[in-house]
Amino acid sequence: MRRLLIGLVTGALFAAATACGSSDDPEPDSAGPDKGSGGTTVEVGVIPIIDVAPLYLGQKKGFYRERGIELSLTSAQGGAAVVPGVVSGQFDFGFSNTTSLLTAASKNVPVKAVVNGVASTGEEGADFAELAVEKGSPLKSARDVEGRKVAANTLNNICDTSTRESVRKDGGDPSKVEFVEMPFDQMQAALDGGRVDAACVVEPALAGIKAKGGTSIASLFHDVSPDLTVAMYFTSQQYARKNAGMVERFREATAESLEYADGHPEEVREIITTYTKIPRPLVETLTLPRWPAEPDRPSIERLAELGERDGLFEKAPDLDELLP
Repeated sequence: MRRLLIGLVTGALFAAATACGSSDDPEPDSAGPDKGSGGTTVEVGVIPIIDVAPLYLGQKKGFYRERGIELSLTSAQGGAAVVPGVVSGQFDFGFSNTTSLLTAASKNVPVKAVVNGVASTGEEGADFAELAVEKGSPLKSARDVEGRKVAANTLNNICDTSTRESVRKDGGDPSKVEFVEMPFDQMQAALDGGRVDAACVVEPALAGIKAKGGTSIASLFHDVSPDLTVAMYFTSQQYARKNAGMVERFREATAESLEYADGHPEEVREIITTYTKIPRPLVETLTLPRWPAEPDRPSIERLAELGERDGLFEKAPDLDELLP
């Protein structure tokens, strides 16, 4: 979650947050599909990455349509645009990593998780997010990045927290790691140019680094928890209160989509080529995440503990209020 998340606590955005979650669904608890349209159109803010493949796959398989939902998927540059979009009512639902939602909740931003999004593979050394180094790097394990520069797509977020935990578990001092913010697709060049020593990187950028001989020295998400809930789909608290029926139908359809994606990896790879610019040959080499239908609360509790320990939160978020 980028710096814009901090702006969510300003008075202007909180004023927007009290507005209706969706101008298209003003009545409490949607009664059912809009007549003549095939279903109620639901606006969803997503990021064009492999993590959200189940949503596109579920749309193709008709899981949402069966429940009277027509998805309108809008790609955002990142989670920093999705959270305020949901809170202000631009989107009915959104996709965001768990630490961003924990941070928002800790600042009393009115977000409510609805259903799981994506999870670690649970396999050390074979996850979709790794701490990677370039070919020939002298760094061999997480503790070696102590005193070094590590690329992270967003500062004070899940990359920082998970990298520090990997360093801590490997006997290093996590406070001595210097993080450098940059997009995932720039990390390869930064490693090649010596501007950073390692990178907290996810697929498909991870596959690109490995294709050039780079290696992984730690499985960051696995080190936090093998069953780590990395991201979730969420809505605003007000939308959830006023549209409980729609929220439940969206949850059911998404849970079915997640379960289907988990069991049909080849269909996942195919659908990825329809909404991303990842070349098909590279898609075939990607390490896919897991898509369990339910979030793993213990792993979220662990993320919250680490976030508080590392100073991401001024106060611990209320998980009972945030989680489904």
